[in-house]
Amino acid sequence: MSRSQPYQPLLLRILHGFNALLIILAILTSFWVYNTYDGRLIRLPLPNIPDMIGIHGTFGLWVLIIFPFFAVYSFHRGEKRLIQADSVNKLSQVGKPIWWYSLYRIINTIMLLAATWALITGRNMKEEWLPDGKLDMMWYNLHVSAWIILVICLIVHILMGLKVGGVPLIVSMFNWKYRPSDSPKLWGQNIKTFLNKTRGTRE
Repeated sequence: MSRSQPYQPLLLRILHGFNALLIILAILTSFWVYNTYDGRLIRLPLPNIPDMIGIHGTFGLWVLIIFPFFAVYSFHRGEKRLIQADSVNKLSQVGKPIWWYSLYRIINTIMLLAATWALITGRNMKEEWLPDGKLDMMWYNLHVSAWIILVICLIVHILMGLKVGGVPLIVSMFNWKYRPSDSPKLWGQNIKTFLNKTRGTRE
């Protein structure tokens, strides 16, 4: 492994990879649904796939299953990659490295919240709304807003990743080598330790 390439925990790479793939597929299929049944702002010449709502719902369901694990990891083991207590104050140091890192952490946090918002609004929608032309339903419009925020955050997340860590950071997320201390054999014990600490803080 190149010295210039940062090391990413194996579990982070796995959870991040699965979530990224599922969220991107959910975003693409959600636009396809919007393009088919709505298209008030933009419409592309995409073919009409009758069960696209069901396909989008399937990807959304998988995100609902996998995303909570990634969220728990992010807010505990990966908390350094999220917004910090002094992140907002450090935004005053425009152009300095800490400014870019702070902005990157804020974007990461907003993206997690946007994904959560997309899941909540999506679960409150009904499949028959769009085929029936009910485009004014509150949960549908909230779901569209979540989609827009998520797309913007995804684009900024990638661009900020390139700015903060460059290509080596992106490549490190696809490197499957891992350290002995990061072995999957230790995950069970690490989970038990985490749960014990969580119970300890509640008592």
